[in-house]
Amino acid sequence: MHPAFSVLIFTVTSGAGYGLITLLVLAQLAGLPALQDRTLLLSGTGLALAMITVGLLSSTLHLANPKNAWRAFARFRTSWLSREAVFAVLFYPVALLYLFGIFRQGAELNGFFTVCGALAAGLAMVTLFSTSMIYASLRTIRQWCTPLTPLNYLALGLMSGALWLTALQALLQDKLSPALQGTALGLVLLGTVAKLIYLFWIGKPAGATIRTATGFTQASVRLLDAGHSAGTFLTDEFGYNVAADKLLRLRFAMLGLAFLLPFLLLWQGPALAMLLAALLCMAGLLMERWLFFAEARHVVRLYHGAPRT
Repeated sequence: MHPAFSVLIFTVTSGAGYGLITLLVLAQLAGLPALQDRTLLLSGTGLALAMITVGLLSSTLHLANPKNAWRAFARFRTSWLSREAVFAVLFYPVALLYLFGIFRQGAELNGFFTVCGALAAGLAMVTLFSTSMIYASLRTIRQWCTPLTPLNYLALGLMSGALWLTALQALLQDKLSPALQGTALGLVLLGTVAKLIYLFWIGKPAGATIRTATGFTQASVRLLDAGHSAGTFLTDEFGYNVAADKLLRLRFAMLGLAFLLPFLLLWQGPALAMLLAALLCMAGLLMERWLFFAEARHVVRLYHGAPRT
């Protein structure tokens, strides 16, 4: 699949924002001492909302007719895209109320604002899950149609959110809570394991082939004529090809930037190390999401000469 840069920005940035506000709310409601600070809570919630907003706005840039974006809300019962749009809109009022509660009352919230925070965290995860299911529900793309897709989206969103939370605390309080540091390290490990399992799974020689697609499973099948003499929308979008050696190099770079370097930097104490870990993670996740699209193989490729998906 041809990666759209606006979608990469959308999924990575909004995922980090949803992960950040979820962890922030949970830590504050659980009474974690390091997170009972009004300035940190305001900064973290504001940053999360800004990242989510930037991500959602960027998602409209790849639309051929942005004026028709409202139609995304019309198929809630059958479309994960519609569910994502509805949950993303529902998230804003409760998140803003939670932010207002922090502004007025600090960390000692009353029952109403506490419920708003819990709803914001829940809707954040539901929205992120809905985003992942847009891809996981597509049976025509083997690399996406797996429970590993939502697992990776949720794990990487929480991981990047945790890194931004540690960076904020280190910058604002000039220290890092051991509990928060341990949580961030654990989420980086979880994200690493989830991604490695996914990479191993998509590398297996499975999925549809030209033989199963045509039904001639007991014969040797080859393409005689592609049916066109120039590139088409299908070949441009679904027939996107990248050299195998380039994909391998990008995989190693992605694993280093998104997982290994942030994990090592988390052991350091200075605030700049925490900020660098968050920034490197975002760069690595952009590469991860680019590979997520570039390595996807739609079944339509079988009718344009590809031997398997």
